Amino acid sequence: MENDLTAAYDRSRELHRRHGRTYYLATRLLPAWKRRHVHALYGFTRFADEIVDRTEDLPPAERAARLDEWASRFLAGLHGEPVDDPLLPAVLHTIAVFDLDRDDFASFLRSMAMDLTVTSYRTYDDLLDYMEGSAAVIGTMMLPILGSHDPAGAREPARQLGFAFQLTNFIRDVAEDLDRGRTYLPDEDLAKFNVSRDDLFAARAAGRTTGKIRELIEYEVTRAQAHYAAAAPGIPLLSPASQACMRTAYALYGGILDEVAAQDYDVFVRRALVPQRRRMSVAARALLTRTGTPVLVPGPTPTP
Repeated sequence: MENDLTAAYDRSRELHRRHGRTYYLATRLLPAWKRRHVHALYGFTRFADEIVDRTEDLPPAERAARLDEWASRFLAGLHGEPVDDPLLPAVLHTIAVFDLDRDDFASFLRSMAMDLTVTSYRTYDDLLDYMEGSAAVIGTMMLPILGSHDPAGAREPARQLGFAFQLTNFIRDVAEDLDRGRTYLPDEDLAKFNVSRDDLFAARAAGRTTGKIRELIEYEVTRAQAHYAAAAPGIPLLSPASQACMRTAYALYGGILDEVAAQDYDVFVRRALVPQRRRMSVAARALLTRTGTPVLVPGPTPTP
């Protein structure tokens, strides 16, 4: 049994290392005993995402059935039933160790199921409803692992950081999501800048953007920066041993937006990446930052 648990944590770590380079780097700044629990959460969320996004050749009904079957195994494990799965023992153990809120996991699985049927969102509030499960709850799952001297005060910033990270991904990955038949930029935002989905597909095909799409992306970057601003007060509230990790993640994900701006908000010309030298510099600076120091907020800070 212990061997199965160790193997599940190792598998989760490998998924994290392979697919979550930015967050994996930040996680290496945590105490060793916390790292595997973060890997477990990442592995759980990543595997669900793989079922949704890496089985595109299958009919939607079969993809939904695979997600339902995996979710059923997870829920059975939560109720104490034996679980025959190479990954789930790790997250089930982490949930038990930190008494994580089971409702957060139900909300996450609901959002993953939405990705099988929902291809666009009419308003930003509609998108926030999706991101509540796909992003905000990741923040609240993480909080007990990171630790805080003021968990109640840190809760909403943790949720906001989830929103910030997810919206950053949506901005960076517009082209990739189009290839999957989805747009996470709300319809009302497209209309605001007179951008149609056909315009987005044309820019994807051309490998470059247009002026009105640039304005749209700049608007979304500003919106994401508002979530970063709302998240910033939470990082000094974390346990001292966790602050360098989250300062690094905060700065590196925010740095993706800097790279988007540096390429003139053209998300089709290349995938925005933070250079390796900057990644190492950010991590080193976070380690040297005094515990409790306020976080530098990127860019303008309007209301999301």
